[in-house]
Amino acid sequence: MAETDYVTRVFTSPLEVDAQAWDALLQQQGLTSPFMQHAYLAAMHASGSACPATGWAPHFITLESGGQMVAACALYLKDHSYGEYVFDWAWANAYQQHRVPYYPKAVVAVPFTPVPGARLLACNAQARAALVRAVVQWCEAQGLSSLHLLFAADDDVQACTDAGLMLRHTVQFHWTNVAPTLGTDVSSLPPEGAHFSLGRPSGKNAPGYTDFDAFLASLAQDKRKKIRQERRKVAEAGVTFRHAEGHAITPADWDFFYCCYERTYLEHGNAPYLNRDFFQRMADTMPQNWLLFIAERDGRPIASSLIAIGAHSTGATGLNDSKVAYGRYWGALERVDCLHFEACYYQPLQWCIANGYQRFEGGAQGEHKMARALLPVKTTSAHWLAHPAFADAVARFLEREGEGIGDYLEDLGQRSPLRKPS
Repeated sequence: MAETDYVTRVFTSPLEVDAQAWDALLQQQGLTSPFMQHAYLAAMHASGSACPATGWAPHFITLESGGQMVAACALYLKDHSYGEYVFDWAWANAYQQHRVPYYPKAVVAVPFTPVPGARLLACNAQARAALVRAVVQWCEAQGLSSLHLLFAADDDVQACTDAGLMLRHTVQFHWTNVAPTLGTDVSSLPPEGAHFSLGRPSGKNAPGYTDFDAFLASLAQDKRKKIRQERRKVAEAGVTFRHAEGHAITPADWDFFYCCYERTYLEHGNAPYLNRDFFQRMADTMPQNWLLFIAERDGRPIASSLIAIGAHSTGATGLNDSKVAYGRYWGALERVDCLHFEACYYQPLQWCIANGYQRFEGGAQGEHKMARALLPVKTTSAHWLAHPAFADAVARFLEREGEGIGDYLEDLGQRSPLRKPS
């Protein structure tokens, strides 16, 4: 397919993009998630959560060939750096100090959602490479300072590397449902993706844990003791949990969850990124992708955690390769010691084990997650800066930062919560 065969289109609303073609392209990718589905992105926009009024101006770019969509990405023009979780405030400040405009900038990402996955949807490597070039050319034509592709899948990273974009690494913490066989050194088992890459899950054919106690048995003694103590505190406080999935989540459940979610943001002095209408749209269009835990005491709800669930495919076959759960949002109306750990980690992990889910992603940051057996995973973003001097300075910064990330991962590896073989 010659490059001249591609027709580039730019849509200023996800509602203008063919939903069926978008989702069909998504299913061909190597690392999918519910958050790149057209319904999710459309709900972000239609609810007013991620739209021009909130600083997320969509410019979805597609490539067509023979009348078919062969590549696409969700690009947003932004006049701030909130809701991204790959922090570039220092870069923005450096631009400001030199009186060079940093905003607006272009971001290829899922708003407010630091979940690794496909960002450059493409039918093949050639179309993906063409998409990268088309996006950079569009940014140049718009006179933008920079382009930032966040939490990218391996195929995206390769295409961006080939196009000369700079790479930046951060660390997340993921749990993998891989029960070690007899004699296995569990401390050597890699987290999701060998060598901290985000490809297919390592050990996917290995049996998962039979129950939560079997999972605890894989941990070092002090970690097992700590988790049991934390769970006991919640139980002794009279807190019980129920969960609901998909259509079983009632409107009253969604209302209570949002009350908790909003309270968490307001307690930190911020308005929530997502409004109630967004979650209503999730209930209406993507109910199968949500799992809600509600904590109750004395017959009344006091806290909740919302988990996204889905399956990612192996790529062109479209076959489900593993079931994945994603820790997303939580909130509490009453304070109970260790309730956060129970609602956000132990209840979801127990559910994942019972339902054969291979992975639980705990979200951005949070070294404390290692004590709950969520192990470090390196995530990658790609960046293009138009200004040559700033690009050179950022390249040097990223080289130093990358060395620091490597040292950090090595240090975390020495502090594995997993039990060492006897």
